[in-house]
Amino acid sequence: MTFSDDLALALRLADAADTISLARFRALDLNIETKPDRSPVTDADRAVELALKEILATERPEDGIVGEEFGNSGSATRKWIIDPIDGTANYMRGVPVWASLIALSVDGHAVVSVVSAPALGKRWWAAPGIAKTSEIDGSIRELKVSNIADLEHASLSYNNLQLWDQYGYLDQLIDFSRKVWRTRAYGDFYSYMLLAEGSLDIVAEHDLKLYDIAALVPIVEQAGGTFTAIDGPLTEASSSVLATNGKLHETVLDVLT
Repeated sequence: MTFSDDLALALRLADAADTISLARFRALDLNIETKPDRSPVTDADRAVELALKEILATERPEDGIVGEEFGNSGSATRKWIIDPIDGTANYMRGVPVWASLIALSVDGHAVVSVVSAPALGKRWWAAPGIAKTSEIDGSIRELKVSNIADLEHASLSYNNLQLWDQYGYLDQLIDFSRKVWRTRAYGDFYSYMLLAEGSLDIVAEHDLKLYDIAALVPIVEQAGGTFTAIDGPLTEASSSVLATNGKLHETVLDVLT
């Protein structure tokens, strides 16, 4: 199956998300609250998710929806997984590295996705046999991971050190940092998009949720990369993940586990 109609819908959903999120970005009256898990949420997060749910209710009424802000609806084997603004902390501080993440999962595996970062002027999308990115000038190009096959030439991105410490992997990360060429913490969705573009070779993170992960998977996989949990196969319950260009995957797992 090509899922071409679903991809077209996902791109339209991203257009709707961009219109709302950009209008509220750096707004002086942006409303910010703290959720029970101590993560921030803005009125833009909620407005984006509500708008996408309304579109899906019309376009795909039989499909389920998993959203970060308003929970789940439906129980179909086809479900749309939405993170209205990934990188809310950046968004509320005026940092342009944030994106809307939209994925279609079928039988527990994400097969179509769009990651749209309008403040950066970039978008990435994937479906079976497709992995592309567009630039602010409107140009579109194919995505392909790097060919780096040894750690000493590899570039690694990770999320914050406190989470690695909290999950009991800080020593492994420090040891790993001595084996690779370069380490950076680009954070959130952006690390995975750089991996799909071939600009990074390894991304590893902890404390993620399904809506943080789902849209990243098709883009990385269709670009030729590998995406798993750090401690085994990737499932909807995974929270610690590893994505690589494929050539380095087993080597990295050996270091981190």
